[in-house]
Amino acid sequence: MNYRNLTPSMSLLLAFEAAARHESYTRAAAELSLTQSAVSRQVQILERQLGVTLFRREGRAVQLTDVGRLYQREISEALGRVRSATLHAIAHQAGGGSLRLATLPTFGSKWLLPRLHEFYRSHPEVLVHINSRIEPIDFATSGIDAAIVVAASDLPGLICHRLHAEELMVILSPSLAASRPCWTPEDISKQVLLSVANNLNAWGEWFIHHGLTHQAMRLGPSFELTSHLIQAVRADIGIGLVPRILITDELARGELSSPALPYASPRSYYLVYPPRNKALPALQAFRDWLLDNADMQVQ
Repeated sequence: MNYRNLTPSMSLLLAFEAAARHESYTRAAAELSLTQSAVSRQVQILERQLGVTLFRREGRAVQLTDVGRLYQREISEALGRVRSATLHAIAHQAGGGSLRLATLPTFGSKWLLPRLHEFYRSHPEVLVHINSRIEPIDFATSGIDAAIVVAASDLPGLICHRLHAEELMVILSPSLAASRPCWTPEDISKQVLLSVANNLNAWGEWFIHHGLTHQAMRLGPSFELTSHLIQAVRADIGIGLVPRILITDELARGELSSPALPYASPRSYYLVYPPRNKALPALQAFRDWLLDNADMQVQ
């Protein structure tokens, strides 16, 4: 195997990626400030070098083959990482730059975004691009620089900064809460219990904490997003067990009610990132700001 064939030139890859994204040599040529024939020629050279057919040609139209679509996905991610590395290098020299941050959707909307203006006030030269993610982050392929996650311990292979212990609160609709003067754990156990998909063990742990038998548990629907569970509680579909920091506004406005039955979850919020990103100026600035505000309880 000639390893040079496995590393086509950047000009060939840029031409292919643009043509694949548009499925048009003409639009790719306009984007790259080349002629249509130049793009076509670059793609043909790449196909000969790889020994595969990347496009089917029907008259003037072109369409990706199956292998072409697979190659496009991989090349697009790789070029994205190259562009990212270039931006980070420029940002490092300038002392600012951008940060691509993944965060849990409800945490992002309920805690981070309302406070992000405070970060920008002291760091106007930094841009934070927010990506909502529930699933684990693959830092090698996603283009994400850092993430805010919930976990029971440090994640292997990553630099982890513990931000705040997760405290879970039982939440009820105001009408359900008003149906009895005092709510006990036994009263809670008789209700329909709503769950968040990434923490399905929460109610089981809560039952153990309060000495309740699991046979009494009435599990209801689960939700991908905590915000959806909150809406379901407000609609009297059931009751929920959610982090305190995500419901302070609803409790203050009287849109939700909570008996005094908090539960200290074994999980915590963490800022995590791969060691190779440690020196990124934007990440350093955001990390320091976040750690300064790590007491995330809203009074």
